[in-house]
Amino acid sequence: MKRCFCVISRFIYLSTERNKGASLVSNVRHDHTRAAAAKTLSDFRWEESKSSDSQKWSRLEHNGPYFAPEYDPLPASVPFYYDGQLLKLSPATEEIATFYAKMLDHEYTSKEAFQNNFFTDWREEMTSEERKQIKTLSKCDFSHMHKHFLEKSEERKNMTKEEKQVLKEESSRLVEQYGFCVLDGHREKIGNFKLEPPGLFRGRGEHPKMGKLKKRIQPEHVAINCSQDAKIPEAPAGHRWKRVQHDNTVTWLASWLENIHGRPKYIMLNPSSKLKGEKDWQKYETARQLKVCVNAIRKQYKRDWTSREMKSRQRGVAIYFIDKLALRAGNEKDEESADTVGCCSLRVEHISLHRRLDGLEHVVEFDFLGKDSIRYYNKVPVEKQVFKNLKLFIKHKDPEDDLFDRITTVNLNKALNECMPGLTAKVFRTFNASTTLQDQLNKLTAEDMTVEEKILSYNRANRAVAILCNHQRAAPKTFEKSMQLLQEKIQKKKEQIEEAKRELKAAKKAHRDAPSDRCRKLVEKKEKLVQRLCEQLKKLQLQETDREENKVIALGTSKLNYLDPRITVAWCKKHNVPIEKIYNKTQRDKFTWAIHMTDESFQF
Repeated sequence: MKRCFCVISRFIYLSTERNKGASLVSNVRHDHTRAAAAKTLSDFRWEESKSSDSQKWSRLEHNGPYFAPEYDPLPASVPFYYDGQLLKLSPATEEIATFYAKMLDHEYTSKEAFQNNFFTDWREEMTSEERKQIKTLSKCDFSHMHKHFLEKSEERKNMTKEEKQVLKEESSRLVEQYGFCVLDGHREKIGNFKLEPPGLFRGRGEHPKMGKLKKRIQPEHVAINCSQDAKIPEAPAGHRWKRVQHDNTVTWLASWLENIHGRPKYIMLNPSSKLKGEKDWQKYETARQLKVCVNAIRKQYKRDWTSREMKSRQRGVAIYFIDKLALRAGNEKDEESADTVGCCSLRVEHISLHRRLDGLEHVVEFDFLGKDSIRYYNKVPVEKQVFKNLKLFIKHKDPEDDLFDRITTVNLNKALNECMPGLTAKVFRTFNASTTLQDQLNKLTAEDMTVEEKILSYNRANRAVAILCNHQRAAPKTFEKSMQLLQEKIQKKKEQIEEAKRELKAAKKAHRDAPSDRCRKLVEKKEKLVQRLCEQLKKLQLQETDREENKVIALGTSKLNYLDPRITVAWCKKHNVPIEKIYNKTQRDKFTWAIHMTDESFQF
């Protein structure tokens, strides 16, 4: 069986007989029940050979990461003033000053936490003499630096075609040198081969570390991972790697610790690589497996609501929220992280209970900051027993106390894993997102729709998922201007239609007064013009509706991370919608495996 599926993976990634591979996978998928299919598919392997489940590759060779260029000092004509006095800064101090100067017109530099963190870190990098002179941020004049970078920005915008071509060729050279690796004999694209240059940390929302210095990454900070028989990448001249290792149980190529949070960061393969594709495929298959046992899990957490043990009651209510509201599990935060929460870390202050609200009974009002400091606000009617339990959970507690004080994400995920191997709170989120998309597409799509109407239906289905998962965004800065331009196009198109209708009316009158082939053909021509202009108007109006509805909703996050791409591919094939209308090139590369293995009959 494993040998059979290895052959299928070869079809998908390496051979031209891709349809044959898709057919074989499809046959397995629909064999017996979905549970049986999921079990059978768990033996699938994208790799052509593996000695063990933990081994990710046999041979890995690459050229290491591309390091940010060294700092190029400002010209002498760009001064820095402190308290009205001209001050010549050392290169290291000047470089950090430019980070702040570039952001002068950004709201971040108006925030006290950003200013304090920046100034503290900046002073640490100054020379002792500079520290004696520069003691207050408010006396620093970055305006000349800021003006210099604005001018540089304008110069880039006004570059000639030839100058842009030089930059493009240099970029292509870097991609060719650093952007690919050889993995088990195949040339694979690397995701983020350029190391992030130094700068100032921004964070999301009111992050307590905003403004801190992101230090330059040197080769001495970087661990390289490659196979033992591969040529070790050369470190930049005068440097050496932190270490070189040969660990084929991981998929990263290089790793280092970033200095803001002290967490490891990695250079990984591009999402279009077969290793990433395999991981994606496994993630969505696990979510599909949940469909088989979700009813049993729901029965269990409902039984837990009346348990004598408070821990079981809290776990039951928490899983209910994760299931019904697609809440993230939530992890414990340290004091230096932004105050964001998930289900298990909700506090009493984050919910309000209403016996009756807006004509509904047993309503829970949620109000908290979720991932990336995005506000989650929702008023939801819940089961009566859930409502009673919540009243019990908050009894005798202060607003800042934990709502679920007897459970953590660790024991919650452990309990879920006991229900189904591999089941976590995130799998529930993926399952509910994909299920919602499938249900909405089935409901909203009709065969007699135009392609544009079908795309609007798809975006509405995707939007239902984004709302469920609380994927919000601020309205784009260019939104009002782009909408105004679109509305002007719509108005112009309406005027064209009115003019065309007048011409059609005149042509019909002329044909009635003096019938002839010439007049008849002119009437037909004018009728076709009116029809074409009306179709164009309809497309523009659909675009206007789509943009307005998506104004503050981020569709891309769920599309990339929570929606089984096979749902989208099958929908496109079934309804004759070009996949390019739904997925951009990056997304098509990421979901190559789904595009090649899915037929129109797939249902999540």
